[in-house]
Amino acid sequence: MSSACPAAARRSAWRFDIRGHSVYYPFVTAKQKVMEAIRDLPDDASIEDAMQRLLFLAKIDRGLQQADAGQTIPHAQVKEKMAKWLK
Repeated sequence: MSSACPAAARRSAWRFDIRGHSVYYPFVTAKQKVMEAIRDLPDDASIEDAMQRLLFLAKIDRGLQQADAGQTIPHAQVKEKMAKWLK
């Protein structure tokens, strides 16, 4: 993959495992991500477990897309909000 690829394309090439390991895949489709997430579940997982896992991964993807679009909150602003919440 060349360095001319946009950040979103580079980021979509990585799969981040919940245990902190990352595995590189050149191009991963949404269907492939879903299939792998399901495959990684334990054999006794419920449908609700699968749905929860997929929602978690969808929220991560959405956050990465927002970050790529520059829709982030500065660290100082987050610290300020947290200080108010923790009082």
